[in-house]
Amino acid sequence: MNLSESKDFAVSTASLKDVRVFCREIFEKINLPQEQKDELVLAIAEAAQNIVKHGYKGVEETNDRMEIKISLKDKDLEIGFFDKGKAVVPENVKHRKLDDIKPGGLGTFFIKQIMDNAVFKKDQDGWVNHLILTKKI
Repeated sequence: MNLSESKDFAVSTASLKDVRVFCREIFEKINLPQEQKDELVLAIAEAAQNIVKHGYKGVEETNDRMEIKISLKDKDLEIGFFDKGKAVVPENVKHRKLDDIKPGGLGTFFIKQIMDNAVFKKDQDGWVNHLILTKKI
């Protein structure tokens, strides 16, 4: 099965629910175990939340949009995130220590546990950041 769908969302915490709904609708078309669908939605929601929380840190209001593109070719799932927030320095992206018990800070840990790969690309047609998550399914 091959598919490619994308949608853009407001850069706000309010749109994170819409991100999850969009992903679930796409993953319903793909015959995956429910647990895997849930894990993929978690990884995508965490990445989208990181855009809102870190890419736009200190920005009160923005009309910016972020785009999420989900593609499946054969058994290769690719999720692309595009935004115009602060440029990401990949070397600075890390989760907090697991033994530091407190809420938050584990999004990148979950993403790395669920996905096979997470890579930042540069120079993507007017976008500042382009994150690509991949998974063999």
